[in-house]
Amino acid sequence: MRAVFGILSLLIVLLIVGSLVKKQMATTTAPVSTLQVPSATSTAPPASTQRDQAQQIQQQIKQTIDSQMQAPRDRPADSK
Repeated sequence: MRAVFGILSLLIVLLIVGSLVKKQMATTTAPVSTLQVPSATSTAPPASTQRDQAQQIQQQIKQTIDSQMQAPRDRPADSK
């Protein structure tokens, strides 16, 4: 009987911790910005090959990540 209560309480604690982790992960992930596909009116020359397009996408992603890493983090008011 004592073991059953121990296992049930362990499962309840595990569920609570899991839900808290899920909430925390949902608040810490920033929305991913979408890649902008150059339109026909763009001033940039169109990429001639698939390799050029892949390199442009990689550069856009790197710039986005760098700008997100440099942005200041919002701190809660109660963490003084």
